[in-house]
Amino acid sequence: MSGLVSITQNHSRSGDMRYLIYLLAGFLSAGPALSQGRSASHCIAIAEADPGITYLHKAAWREPIDDPYSVRISYIDHSMFLIQTAGGLSAVTDYNGYLGPADLVPDVVTMNHAHSTHWTARPDESIPHILEGWGDGIEPNLHMLDLDEMLVRNVPTDIRSYYGDGAERYGNSIFVFEVAGLCIGHLGHLHHEPDAAQYAALGRLDVVMAAVDGSMTVDVETMIDVLERLESSIVIPMHWFGAATLERFLQGISESFEIDLRQDSELEVSLRDLPDRPTVIVLQPAFLASE
Repeated sequence: MSGLVSITQNHSRSGDMRYLIYLLAGFLSAGPALSQGRSASHCIAIAEADPGITYLHKAAWREPIDDPYSVRISYIDHSMFLIQTAGGLSAVTDYNGYLGPADLVPDVVTMNHAHSTHWTARPDESIPHILEGWGDGIEPNLHMLDLDEMLVRNVPTDIRSYYGDGAERYGNSIFVFEVAGLCIGHLGHLHHEPDAAQYAALGRLDVVMAAVDGSMTVDVETMIDVLERLESSIVIPMHWFGAATLERFLQGISESFEIDLRQDSELEVSLRDLPDRPTVIVLQPAFLASE
């Protein structure tokens, strides 16, 4: 716990204020586009101020999404997810360079560099938008990418240093994808509970991908505290290393969340079909097949 305290205490008030000002400016500048191709998001409007089995699966990722208000989320591997919109946009989280034998070139990839499984030094040059989630240790690497149908932004967090007990400032990012009126958050390689300013910047996340390994990221108890604070309608576990690791997380969170175990690797979700009670939906990772 001392390591976690040292990380969270490293955040400066000036840095937090710079990010919140940046975030507000980005939303004001993006305003006109909201009425064109993207349903207005409620992320910030109601924000509080205060690997498992891997296999190939002929998933539905190649099929069009018929409902313009739905988003498809496919669990690829480890902490990689494919997010697809009805308009044909695609984003991959924690991209490490290998999606499977599929010939997909995403429109956006996000990366975090806590470990090599969360980024690649040689991303496909044909990917239009490659977003690195880490800064230079002094300033964060901030993103506000507006693709009309999808807005991608990040909330930087610190990670444990490779050397000693210190912290690498801004070494991770929580990426938020705003699309079809939904706010979808990917916590990345989270090493500490977000502080008040970071929670405020995140806002209300409808869907969140959370690392539940309990060791390389935050401990299970801290992750459950984070998820209970976020109050997301859907939590998708990631970064779990076998059934025992996953089960430990599920047992801990089952008192406050419903548990929905699935054998599928993907789900389609929209604002109107979010569960009434916060629910953990367990997906099975599957590399993208070529057909």
